[in-house]
Amino acid sequence: MNQNNNFQLEVNHLSIDYKEITALDDISFKLRKGQIGCLLGPSGCGKTTVLRSIAGFETPSAGEIILHNQLMSKAGWSLATEKRRVGMVFQDFALFPHLNVFQNITFGLREATSIDKQQRANELLELVGLANKIKAYPHELSGGQQQRVAIARAMAPRPEILLLDEPFSDIDAEQRQKLVHDIGVIIRQEGITTLLVTHDQLEAFALADQIGVMKNGRMHQWGTGFDLYHKPVDLFVANFVGQGVLLKGTVLDKNRVETELGIIEDGEMPGDLVKGDQALVLIRPDDIIHDDDSPMTAEILEKTFRGAAFLYRLRLPTGSKVLCFAPSHHNHRIGEHIGIRHEIDHLVTFKES
Repeated sequence: MNQNNNFQLEVNHLSIDYKEITALDDISFKLRKGQIGCLLGPSGCGKTTVLRSIAGFETPSAGEIILHNQLMSKAGWSLATEKRRVGMVFQDFALFPHLNVFQNITFGLREATSIDKQQRANELLELVGLANKIKAYPHELSGGQQQRVAIARAMAPRPEILLLDEPFSDIDAEQRQKLVHDIGVIIRQEGITTLLVTHDQLEAFALADQIGVMKNGRMHQWGTGFDLYHKPVDLFVANFVGQGVLLKGTVLDKNRVETELGIIEDGEMPGDLVKGDQALVLIRPDDIIHDDDSPMTAEILEKTFRGAAFLYRLRLPTGSKVLCFAPSHHNHRIGEHIGIRHEIDHLVTFKES
């Protein structure tokens, strides 16, 4: 067993099989103490199964789970959930409707004294901004307030790790952005290592230090949001994270590709790409600059107003399509041709299959 004290959570080559179905296939990642991690991917990709495995609800077919240098699970064996010091918040909050806020938060503090319970409840309610709701019942709270109580309850016993399963999906859009920010602040103030499951990229980017992109039970990439966006390791991650298109190009040398946007450099080809190969180049909306003085033009097919900017979908002369962010005072009509140029800081290429 790995005795590296730098990591609070280690998931090593975790696999789970249900008869002839593989739910998880060789999943590995690590979180340092106090870090927030996120599992991101489409529905049914295995995100929640990983969370349930860490909580002790699923037993691995292969691999191991180590929490704070103690083995929690291995093939065919799993330590009981109640012995893991894990806090978990579910999508539906799961507050007890017949208990008030104080009673919900202190529910897991059975061995604490009345004074300690009161002190911990007051401390957490102050932290989550609900100090005046200590006697309220769940039905008297908004969805966002209920979720704050649920997170406070999960943090009350000071768990080794906090697991959040799609915690914001039932919150309306107006509340969600503020709640995501506030919960991130609360978790970091408490210093609790946290693993979040979501299909929402904005939540992942806003909260997580490390993000794992999953599909069909496999981890495609584990890294920072910056790396996932700018340095995707494969086509699935490139297409799933952020917005962008793949343009065809021809490799000129290890640092340059020629495309219909011109020669793109500032990077290095993957090892399997050599001069003359056909490549796919990832072009993000922020790689295309609207420039009225540019000789290259593109036709506006669609436009989406985003306050400070428009997102334009453009058709190049060859028929290929790209996306472009432009300041919102550049309000052009659909069908109009506008000048563009590329400004690509990170060349991301894949071999055309």
